[in-house]
Amino acid sequence: MNTLGQYPYDTRLNILHKHLELIDEKALSDRAPSKWYNQTLCQVNTSVVRLGVVEGEYHWHQHAREDEFFYVVDGKLLIDLEDRTVELCPRQGFVVSKGVLHRTRAPKRTVILMIENAEIVPTGDTQVERSPDQDASGGDTPG
Repeated sequence: MNTLGQYPYDTRLNILHKHLELIDEKALSDRAPSKWYNQTLCQVNTSVVRLGVVEGEYHWHQHAREDEFFYVVDGKLLIDLEDRTVELCPRQGFVVSKGVLHRTRAPKRTVILMIENAEIVPTGDTQVERSPDQDASGGDTPG
């Protein structure tokens, strides 16, 4: 497991597929080895497409220079922002702009695709500790 520092996420930055190769998202997500799994699938120009199989919550963070696109394949993804929570269901997507403090949560196993700059640090440039009363979500940790 590659944990990117202090965080217990299974984050794999190696590019799994080259151009002109078939990518079977379902087969990959069905074999996800952990509750918070992130695998880089391919590179498209200067961006990468990542598969996420997630359950639980990520930490609050931001990316100073990169936007992030999230697309839900299966399940439900909550994106907490400082002033609101965005709920994504299957076939819905959302862009978090660079510099915006956010965290993602999934109350149950959720499969997502992310598109972001290949140089992005998935855990963010800046991590922020927030107390439950500061959370847009009310601070509940999903099971």
